[in-house]
Amino acid sequence: MELLVEKTDKIKGVVKAPPSKSYTHRAIFISSLAQGESHLRDPLYSDDTMASLEACRSMGCQINVQDDYCLVKGTEGELTTPDDVLDLKNSGTTLRFLTTMASLAHGCSVLTGDESLRRRPMQDLLDSLGKLGVWAYSTRNNGSPPIVVKNGFKGGKTSVNGNLSSQYLSSLLISAPYAEEAVQIQVVGNFISRPYVEMTIDTMEKFGIQVQKLQHDGFQVENQIYHGRNYTIEGDYSSASYLIAAASALDGNITLKNLFHDSMQGDKMILDVVKEMGAKIKIGQEQISIQGEGQLKAVEVNLENSPDLLPTVAALAAVAEGISHIKGVEHARYKETDRVHTMALELSKLGVKLKEEPDGLIIHGGARGGTVQSHGDHRLVMALTIVGLVTGGVRIQNAAVHQVSYPNFPQIMQELGCNIQY
Repeated sequence: MELLVEKTDKIKGVVKAPPSKSYTHRAIFISSLAQGESHLRDPLYSDDTMASLEACRSMGCQINVQDDYCLVKGTEGELTTPDDVLDLKNSGTTLRFLTTMASLAHGCSVLTGDESLRRRPMQDLLDSLGKLGVWAYSTRNNGSPPIVVKNGFKGGKTSVNGNLSSQYLSSLLISAPYAEEAVQIQVVGNFISRPYVEMTIDTMEKFGIQVQKLQHDGFQVENQIYHGRNYTIEGDYSSASYLIAAASALDGNITLKNLFHDSMQGDKMILDVVKEMGAKIKIGQEQISIQGEGQLKAVEVNLENSPDLLPTVAALAAVAEGISHIKGVEHARYKETDRVHTMALELSKLGVKLKEEPDGLIIHGGARGGTVQSHGDHRLVMALTIVGLVTGGVRIQNAAVHQVSYPNFPQIMQELGCNIQY
């Protein structure tokens, strides 16, 4: 499916930000492990989060899905062995979180996914689990899925590399309360994407688990049990970043509801970025207003703790005046695609002069129209849409993958006045 994006001069409106994908994943896994029933309000139903939901169902959790909430009857950590190999589609979060959780199920579980997921690095997590008495391995012995996980989570001490993905640490933390012994984890190396771990701990605490923070980036979790509760999913700064970017790059005036000013989401940084580039931001208790004038200036920014913002900021840089420098995102090369490279490749098709660096991009503003490819990456679709709104004449091929994280993205953009159509 192809998305045609034409030049748009002005956008205006008030919309509700999409629910947080990251918090939805965490709430589904944690409520599935809990004792009792949880009422999850405003969950995101996207390809990725449905992969988590269906995986938890396959391991014995009862989940009743309604339009604006879901009821989760927890398992108390007593998981069943899936009847078949679990196809996790394209969801890296599901894969990482489930790898540890599957050790609580009886028998063996096999986790796989699409071609992109089967390239995701997993060896660091598998090595960390091995020190905790978990028997898990890559079937092809290449550190990537398919992954086989056998029943048994002894606990004890382990370490995990912090310089590739924070999801490894979050995976260990989420299931740690159900290990046979207390779990102590030491992060080694550069601790990237730290806000995502804080989101994990925040959700764990909301469901009754205490995580002890030790010196030098260490964590300890004693034997405990999650308790079901009513829980509302906050808005997603990652997905909202495309709306924020559009309002900033155009003559824009939009208000996004359900975005909390005190959110732990690292991608809240997008507000600082667009403000530095020239947009006006007004922050309320649970909503954000963005006003743009259609003129942006270049920016230098380190996105080490917000790698998912790379496509958004790169798109803004492509239509800004001057030379922008994005750095600190080498780990973005291990997402759905190598996002440093794929953004460089697709922006170059739009006439953008740029330089690809090991950990980022140097981008000269001055994009024009053209045809680009999503590479099956939802964030590329939405980011490249921003370029098209400014330049006009941008065709994005294989665009339907936006449904991975933001199913109604085109409809919301149209409601705001954006000139886009399939």
